[in-house]
Amino acid sequence: MKYGVRNSLKAVVTKIKPGDVMSQIECQLNDPGVITSVLTTDSVREIDLKEGDRILLLVKAIHVIPVKE
Repeated sequence: MKYGVRNSLKAVVTKIKPGDVMSQIECQLNDPGVITSVLTTDSVREIDLKEGDRILLLVKAIHVIPVKE
């Protein structure tokens, strides 16, 4: 799959804080550091995101888009 995003970071989901409409995920980067992303709860369910999943974070402008590998 190709993306129109040039910046990407490999990470592991360490925490999911679900909400009614939006959910917040915390990720441990492979390189030292942590990044947090907010996305719809429907998206978390749709990609079946769970703590411990290895993901690729696509960074574009102010958006961080988690993509499950």
